[in-house]
Amino acid sequence: MCKGNRMSDGFTEMVDTAQRFFAELAQNNRKDWFEPRKDHYTDMIRKPAELMARLLADDLGRAVGQGLQAKVFRLHRDVRFSKDKTPYNTHLHMIWNSPNTPAALFFGLEPGQLLVGCGITAFDAAQLVRFRAMVDAAGDDFAALVARGRLADFGPPPLKRVPAPYDADHRHAALLRRKNLIVTRDLAPGWRGDLVKAIGQEIAPLLPLYHALNRM
Repeated sequence: MCKGNRMSDGFTEMVDTAQRFFAELAQNNRKDWFEPRKDHYTDMIRKPAELMARLLADDLGRAVGQGLQAKVFRLHRDVRFSKDKTPYNTHLHMIWNSPNTPAALFFGLEPGQLLVGCGITAFDAAQLVRFRAMVDAAGDDFAALVARGRLADFGPPPLKRVPAPYDADHRHAALLRRKNLIVTRDLAPGWRGDLVKAIGQEIAPLLPLYHALNRM
């Protein structure tokens, strides 16, 4: 199928193909299974996903008022420091961000699920100080932005205790203990036929959070 047809069906075939492929890959996560299917993955999933990511970089960049770079994450897992040596990821993830600001926007696909997200995958030391100060000063307002989605457990685990100098019973202790912040939303069921539009619509409620993280 040509690139134009993939665009005209709103990337529906790409999603259907990807979800079937990743479901099979999860049961056969081996090089000898993947290699004969590599061209299928590249032509029917990877290339259309890269095209979609570029299209969304333009749309989302206009929505947030800054130029965004798109990245589709690689299929191969980094297993150097992992006990799990399976070679391939069984999902498709893409990200949009700016080199000038810390927050990013996300899209994820795996069997049975499509979602979007917003956040910072891991705070550096300076960001962590600013994040905690923001939560302490404007916790209710910030928590309301977080509540527009659900907190993801991706990334470093939270601290076991509220960090000093904040009170252990702080109203927003759960946020203060975090070392990253990713908020996700499931894509609405009516996405078929125009995935690009649906992603933009589902990300829109998270854009105030995106701006808040970039201002801190």
